[in-house]
Amino acid sequence: MDFKGLYGQNVDIKEKEERLRGLEKAHQELFGKKATALFSAAGRTELGGNHTDHNLGQVLAASISLDTIAAVHEEDSLNVKFVSEGFAPVEVDLSSTAPIKEEEGTTAALIRGIADSILKRGGKIKGFTANVSSSVLPGSGLSSSASVEVLIGTIFSSLFNSDRFSTTEIAIMGQEAENIHFNKPCGLMDQVACANGGIVRIDFKDPKDPVITPIKTDFASYGYSFVIVNTGGSHADLTPDYAAIPGEMKAVAAYFGKKALREVDRTEFLSSLKDVRAALNNDRAILRAFHYYSENDRVDDMVKALLEKDFDRYLATVRECGRSSVSYLQNAFSPKHPDMQGITTALALSEEILKDKGAVRLQGGGFAGTIQAYVPFDEVNSYTRAMEALFGKNCYTETAIRLLPARRVF
Repeated sequence: MDFKGLYGQNVDIKEKEERLRGLEKAHQELFGKKATALFSAAGRTELGGNHTDHNLGQVLAASISLDTIAAVHEEDSLNVKFVSEGFAPVEVDLSSTAPIKEEEGTTAALIRGIADSILKRGGKIKGFTANVSSSVLPGSGLSSSASVEVLIGTIFSSLFNSDRFSTTEIAIMGQEAENIHFNKPCGLMDQVACANGGIVRIDFKDPKDPVITPIKTDFASYGYSFVIVNTGGSHADLTPDYAAIPGEMKAVAAYFGKKALREVDRTEFLSSLKDVRAALNNDRAILRAFHYYSENDRVDDMVKALLEKDFDRYLATVRECGRSSVSYLQNAFSPKHPDMQGITTALALSEEILKDKGAVRLQGGGFAGTIQAYVPFDEVNSYTRAMEALFGKNCYTETAIRLLPARRVF
């Protein structure tokens, strides 16, 4: 098994072997049968392109070494049993794959939805029994739900369809299941990044056929660890804050008669700035449009730097991404709670510690939750100690870029 491809160059192979053996043992204990296959699907991180995808922009994203794993055996029926650590068991009868209203918002909806997508593509479905463990913590901004969706799609594709579906097709199936059966609108970035492995640039100019470009690199080869810091805070009442970002960007586009900012030329936006401001009466919407245009260009800059192996320039662009999110996109904290600024505080302390030796930016949607930090190997201990002193023990996760796609590992 290629543990380094799954978990990075500094992987503790013994720990990973014990984790997989523990999952197999639990499968036997839970179901009285030996697992016949093991699967792994990564979590993901957005490296650049913060909140650009919903306006048909570009994103730089990556699979990470935190993953969701499953031990599985096939069933001679259409029944799926899905037992995930810490959650109630899920059972799904796939004799019908039509959406069920009562299942919305559940894992059962995702299983049924992915099976439905496979059938619509001429694939085959059967039942299986799986026990699942995940190191992609919910609410961490690392797409635990997309990781599960990709895992389910990979199980169906491998066990019953001879791996006929590509990672991109499996990602699209996950999105379809989430949109139609789970009843949650979402883009495609999370699923694509979880499925493909490595770093990918995703261009959403045509959202039905995004252009996916793999970028082969690994931060560890430059002497950097990739650290996720959980600053705490709740996402419970943040839905309006998240929704306002695409809504305000699209309001700017609508002024020009377009649906998304990708369809509005930047020069036209700048030349009409006074009129747009007067029409919208919303300076934040204009600032978020500024962020969109610059962030879209920064994705190109980040890709160029990585391809040219200029990691210092890459880190400088990461810093620019982070500052734009705070200043222009304004998603470091909720305007409803200006006294709760865990993300901004973590960024300030990180910059104080790392100075020009690394880079930090907020992680994912923002407003609460996590930041990401590029930390030189010899600075990791001092950096993580400082984060724990402020945000509590085990507030961080040291991770790496996962090079391999979602797959059957045994």
